[in-house]
Amino acid sequence: MHNKSTIDLLREARTKYTQKQIASILHVDVRTVRRWEVRETEPPGYLSDAIRQRLLPLTFIDKISNHDFTFIDLFAGIGGMRLAFEKYRGRCVFSSEWNSFSRKTYLENFPTHDYHLFNYDITQIHEADIPKHDILLAGFPCQPFSIAGVSKKNALGKPHGFECATQGTLFFDIARIISYRKPKAFLLENVKNLLSHDKGNTFKIILDTLTNQLGYDVHYKVIDGQHFVPQHRERILIAGFHKKTDFSWCQLHLPPKGSKLLKTILHTHDGSEKPEEPYTCGPQAKVNSKYTLTPKLWDYLQAYAIKHKKAGNGFGFGLVDECDIARTLSARYYKDGSEILIDQGKSNRPRRLTPRECARLMGFPDTFKIPVSDTQAYKQFGNSVVVPVIEEVARIMLPHVVQNCKCYAYKEANEFILT
Repeated sequence: MHNKSTIDLLREARTKYTQKQIASILHVDVRTVRRWEVRETEPPGYLSDAIRQRLLPLTFIDKISNHDFTFIDLFAGIGGMRLAFEKYRGRCVFSSEWNSFSRKTYLENFPTHDYHLFNYDITQIHEADIPKHDILLAGFPCQPFSIAGVSKKNALGKPHGFECATQGTLFFDIARIISYRKPKAFLLENVKNLLSHDKGNTFKIILDTLTNQLGYDVHYKVIDGQHFVPQHRERILIAGFHKKTDFSWCQLHLPPKGSKLLKTILHTHDGSEKPEEPYTCGPQAKVNSKYTLTPKLWDYLQAYAIKHKKAGNGFGFGLVDECDIARTLSARYYKDGSEILIDQGKSNRPRRLTPRECARLMGFPDTFKIPVSDTQAYKQFGNSVVVPVIEEVARIMLPHVVQNCKCYAYKEANEFILT
């Protein structure tokens, strides 16, 4: 059903409803529906999801009882947060990701089913069209917030609170969904700098929205991925609960930093792993030579580092070997790989990580499929979460959610049932 075009879905809905009924359910004018049908105007992007949710019956989840909770995956990227929560018997019922290349990787690893909806643009879907769920997950982008003018708008009788302070930002879409669906819990992930952005005002608004406006019990902590993978990567995790709990970050089990070195994620070159073209080749699965820097690029990076060292900036490439910890993998890694260069010996130029090594560096299993180009893969893993970090956070969150959890499932006529 998810491969059908918007027009096909509308035609299917018309076999069950009149134009007037469809207009009423979708909250549009009947003339608008008529114009869509005759292709006088093109249907908006959100219409497919609205038709599926409000007009067409969805298949009942036969084995929902085998799962302890349901969740949605917003700003899903390639599904790192989903992987972590599925490990603990969660079922994803809705995902949203705008980037077409990320969607390709996501859908390759998480095929959609009748019980699962996939949305391209979260700003274009009504919160009523998002399935009920127990936990909301979101690795949302950090966009500027402003608290200026809130008191003035209040005095003028204009919208205020989270609708005012976060309108125009992607965090607003999280807030409006939480406000409408009231999930039992949420987990948000962002860069560490969210704490200091705009002199702390951004984070102040986020906390005020989640606690005072939406009424959640909120806890946040910066966690370094280096506890689980050989990469220094600090990210802020924000956990919230609809009811007051005794949740504590002290329950985290964090292995000592540096307990995992790069040798645990690098290709072995000794034949102990199967070749995976185009990353590794031959019976010994040696890294493809294309990942070794060209002489021109290596000369440029060395000269660049010398220049900035003389200026006292300290900028330069990150040359590491198998016994080191890597710098933070970024989405710009595809440009020159300078933040993580693997030393191949004094007489050899260094190389980039392969996309498979990047996947391992982020905690993804080798079974995770990479169906995109190297450039897109580097961007995707550079923007992803460290999966085992999210797994550990999920482990300590879920006892405070699942014990009072009711899993939602669909049945015909779009009625929600509890199991």
